[in-house]
Amino acid sequence: MSAALPPTGLGGAPLRPLIEARGVTMRFGGVTAVAGVDFTLGEVELRCLIGPNGAGKSTFFKILTGQLKPTEGRIALRDTDITGAEPHAIARLGVGIKTQVPNVFNGLSVRENVFVAAGRRKSLARTRAIVDETLTRLSLTGIADRMVGQLAHGQRQWVEIATVLAQEPELILLDEPAAGMTHEEVHRTAALIREINRTHALIVVEHDMPFIRMIAKTVTVFNQGRILVEDSVDAVLADRRVRDVYLGKQAG
Repeated sequence: MSAALPPTGLGGAPLRPLIEARGVTMRFGGVTAVAGVDFTLGEVELRCLIGPNGAGKSTFFKILTGQLKPTEGRIALRDTDITGAEPHAIARLGVGIKTQVPNVFNGLSVRENVFVAAGRRKSLARTRAIVDETLTRLSLTGIADRMVGQLAHGQRQWVEIATVLAQEPELILLDEPAAGMTHEEVHRTAALIREINRTHALIVVEHDMPFIRMIAKTVTVFNQGRILVEDSVDAVLADRRVRDVYLGKQAG
C-alpha cells in the first residue's frame, strides 16, 4: 500500500485533521469487509473513495456515518470519539450525509425542503437567511418553488445536497452523487461539489471515473477491505495496480 498523504491546504500547508480512523475493522460473521484501515481527512479537504464492488468503501462510509458499528478500531471527529455512535449523534456533531437514494419530501417545494433542513435549532430569521444563501449558492433559485416530486433525477439529487448543506455541517459525505445522471447533470454536480468544497470538507464515494477526474485532488482506493493506494488523482489513475483492480485482475 502506498503511504497516505498528509492532508494539505493552500501552499501545501498541513491541514488540521477533521476526522481520523485508526485500525478500523468490520467483520460480518467470517467475512472481513474492512481490515485495519487508517484514514485521515483534513479541514476543508475533498477526498474521493473508489474501488471495485465489494472493496469495502461503502462499508467504511457506513462506519463513518454511524450506520455500522466497527468490530475494531477507533474513529475521532476532531477530539471527539465517535466510534459506534448513532447516526443522529454524529450528525449533531457536524456531519451531513447524502445517501444514493434521494431523501427528500416530494410533496414540498424545493424551498420548503431546504427550510425544513435548515430550521433545526435555529431562529426563523436565521433559517430564512440560510435557505436563501443555499439556494443561491447552488443555483437552485430558478426551481425554488417547484414541487420536488416533479423534478428530474439530477435536480432531486441537487435538492438533497442543498438540504445537507443547509444544516451547516463541517463535513459532508456523499454516496455516489452522480449515479444515474445525464452527462450535463454530472458536470453540474461536479461544479456544485467544487463550490461546496470552498468552505466544507467532503468525502465522496463514487464509481464514475470521469466524474472523479472532475472533482478529486486526493483519492483513496479500497480493495479487498484495505486501502490499496492513496495519492493524487493523476497518480492514482495512472497506477497499474488500480487499473488491474478495475479490470478484475489480482493487484500486484
